[in-house]
Amino acid sequence: MSDQAVLHVRGGVLVGPDEVREELWVVGGRVTYDRPALARDVRTVEGWALPGLVDAHCHVGLDSHGPVPDEVSEKQALTERDIGALLLRDAGSPSDTRWIDDREDLPKIIRAGRHIARTRRYIRNYAHEIEPGDLVAYVRQEARRGDGWVKLVGDWIDRESGDLSACWPRGALEEAVAEAHRHGARVTAHCFAEDSLTDLVEAGIDCIEHATGLTEETIPLFAERGVAIVPTLVNIATFPRLAEGGAAKFPRWSAHMRRLHERRYDTVRAAYDAGVPIYAGTDAGGGLPHGLVAAEVEQLTRAGIPPLRALAMATWEAREWLGRPGLDEGAPADLVVYDSDPRDDVRALATPHRVVLNGRVVG
Repeated sequence: MSDQAVLHVRGGVLVGPDEVREELWVVGGRVTYDRPALARDVRTVEGWALPGLVDAHCHVGLDSHGPVPDEVSEKQALTERDIGALLLRDAGSPSDTRWIDDREDLPKIIRAGRHIARTRRYIRNYAHEIEPGDLVAYVRQEARRGDGWVKLVGDWIDRESGDLSACWPRGALEEAVAEAHRHGARVTAHCFAEDSLTDLVEAGIDCIEHATGLTEETIPLFAERGVAIVPTLVNIATFPRLAEGGAAKFPRWSAHMRRLHERRYDTVRAAYDAGVPIYAGTDAGGGLPHGLVAAEVEQLTRAGIPPLRALAMATWEAREWLGRPGLDEGAPADLVVYDSDPRDDVRALATPHRVVLNGRVVG
């Protein structure tokens, strides 16, 4: 390690929720806790360091109309990077963003391929829209295209009933989830309402996005099976506006969305109290701008989750869940430095002092 330019981070290094070190070094783009000998060009950054934040549900390459050009995808990724979100779980996108993997200055992305939805039961231009007989084949395809995840649309508005309803029969779900698992992929699903959850969990699904329809009957099932949720509370905050816009045409759906919104914090807190795994995600990239993970962590605390646990849901625990390292010895140096200890006030996440990606100070 001699005669190398290094970065020295000192103050408080939050290796884990209960492990704090005074300093770390970045040599050759990787973390070390051993002071390098004969280092040159030492740059020192002072503050409180966390592993790069995780947005466990966003969409790079997508906006409210569908796929976007590469230059827009780049801006989305840069916005995430600048807030300190250095690991993104892309929960469905029609765009090919593999070129981002070759950019050392852009966040790392774990992709779920493209959404798989029922015909005319999702946002136009987002998903493969298919019928149940084709579900296994499309799951197989997206399992091969993704980075270990497949994304289903579990429920959506049914225009005939005028309300949210489940999209897939139980048998099709069981076959599809088993097929994904055979290909080494986990399965997650968009779900707002109540009636799709039991079938999805008993079919072996690994995660549910939004999960506003959890009840006292289904929460124990999630906890027993270890099925994770990503509540996307910053997105759920838009439900009243959506409900108002659709009230005239779909009054049942509108009232349902309002009820789901009203109980959102109670739902998340009940899931947390039951031991359901929870991770921070924003749903940025559809109708929401990127760069909202700090706001999502604050929303989790408003739901009654202790600040340290909410912080873990966007850092240490999220990285472990996704199989990516934190501030471990020899790990890629992806970290964020703050002027104050974010354990004392998670609002500090909104104003990073320095962002370090692949060992380079990029913000």
